[in-house]
Amino acid sequence: MSDNDSLQEFLAAAVDAAKKAGQLIREKFYLTKHVVHKGEVDLVTETDKACEDLVFGHLKQRFPSHKFIGEETTAAYGAVELTDEPTWIVDPIDGTTNFVHGFPFVCVSIGLTIGKVPTVGVVFNPIIDELFTGIRGQGAYLNGKAIKVSSQDELMKSLLAIEIAATRDKSYIDATTGRINRLLFKARSLRISGSCALSLCDIACGRIDLFYINGYGGPWDVAAGAVIVTEAGGLVYDPSGTEFDITATRVASSNPLLKEAFVEALAHP
Repeated sequence: MSDNDSLQEFLAAAVDAAKKAGQLIREKFYLTKHVVHKGEVDLVTETDKACEDLVFGHLKQRFPSHKFIGEETTAAYGAVELTDEPTWIVDPIDGTTNFVHGFPFVCVSIGLTIGKVPTVGVVFNPIIDELFTGIRGQGAYLNGKAIKVSSQDELMKSLLAIEIAATRDKSYIDATTGRINRLLFKARSLRISGSCALSLCDIACGRIDLFYINGYGGPWDVAAGAVIVTEAGGLVYDPSGTEFDITATRVASSNPLLKEAFVEALAHP
């Protein structure tokens, strides 16, 4: 089997796993409105765990020698080191706050790294039925149609997306809102969708032009989206402009025409 065939096989398995998890997310999503406040956390945790088990179960059966890193398992057992081995990195529900509120930006994110490089990516939003896929060197797709990043080259005409980390530390919030205030004078408008993976996919299909987050949860938030953006002709990098590090907790993304101006705006907003 050629490398290309095996990558296609990895992608097909990831899509199957994402669709299985997506079905479960969709069922539970429509229950969230009926959950009493006390049970919200339980519903999210149970659905998160059930989805991760489903995805890992499906992939482990197919690829028993591969390594696995998931948000839920990492939360339960502590950090898992990323090695050069083929490693599936999964966020069973990205956008859990959206999930609780019935806000339809919720997805399952499945990425595969080989030699620590994001190589296969699947992001599936089962609520609005959007499936983003990408294989390193083979393009990116939304529901089977090729996608590409925007060709916007002016910061002032760009739509900016950000995410705000879960921390409610006052100095973090002040720094974040201060930066937003300043960036709003340099971009057209701002969106906060509540899902890091979906924001990266929005860059990939040209819906938004700029995205950054300081303080995402872990590699599962970006492993799949990074492949999809890159394959759509976009860039994924550290907000300082240096190379993207999947194990760091900050990322910026844009089309290539905007990177320089965006990095400058982030450094001196």
